[in-house]
Amino acid sequence: MKRRTFIRNSSLAAVASATIPGIYGKDSGMPPNPFRLNFAPHLGMFQAHAGKDPMDQLRFMAEQGFRAFEDNEMKNRPVSLQEKMGRFLSDNKMQMGVFVAHTISWSKPHLASGNPEIRKVFLDEISASVEVAKRIGATWMTVVPGHVDMQQSMAYQTAHVTDSLRRAAEILEPHNLIMVLEPLNFRDHPGQFLSESPQAYEICRAVNSPSCKILFDIYHQQIQEGNLIPNIEACWDEIAYFQIGDNPGRKEPGTGEINYSNVFKFIETKGYSGILGMEHGNSKSGKEGEQAIIEAYRAVDP
Repeated sequence: MKRRTFIRNSSLAAVASATIPGIYGKDSGMPPNPFRLNFAPHLGMFQAHAGKDPMDQLRFMAEQGFRAFEDNEMKNRPVSLQEKMGRFLSDNKMQMGVFVAHTISWSKPHLASGNPEIRKVFLDEISASVEVAKRIGATWMTVVPGHVDMQQSMAYQTAHVTDSLRRAAEILEPHNLIMVLEPLNFRDHPGQFLSESPQAYEICRAVNSPSCKILFDIYHQQIQEGNLIPNIEACWDEIAYFQIGDNPGRKEPGTGEINYSNVFKFIETKGYSGILGMEHGNSKSGKEGEQAIIEAYRAVDP
């Protein structure tokens, strides 16, 4: 399958319908009001309203009109809970977003080192993540190459990372799964190998697989490089997933300097129908803060 066809089909495959039958009965008096864009909250974001139980939180998200969900920690959750959440998402026509596919190295050289033992552990974790994805109906999983190796040229490090990702793509391609590479900003995550969208673009082109794409985190890239819309345009063919957070503060849209209304309009005009992960905190605590998040996303939903 051609690369562009693959990613387009993956993005469109699970777009939710306008009804949520598992939540709303015909006599409920509560017609759903789904968001137009596939905004994806995470666990803990609505805990004041829904309580600590993950299923109650997921149910609350659906009731508020969210059509997607992401969970960085999904791989570490009990298999029984993964399966239960997967069934809920399927029954309620919600799309599963990213989970983190492997152990991220925050302080020591990882894939950039070229160490064959480190590569093997990484590939074993990717293989295990295939099973997680099957349980929860996921298409995308986050990959972060880890810390730089200060004792090697960046060119050699790039070659090592590319080689590891090619091997990972071979594991994922038969299952139509996509690892999305997330560049991280230098302020929050100093020393990470992958920090800029052009760098991620270069690596994805080198790996040359429909299973290796970019996770464009708007918060990280505003800090790292700015120039958001032109950089999104330049990387467009390799972007499979977006995440959100305003800057400064990494809170919901409207709390910082990013013009999310314009960014979302641009993304929509490009034909994007995939997920926009809400990877940020709440600017206010309690139910008031949670309601503020819902209102903030209503305000920027095109």
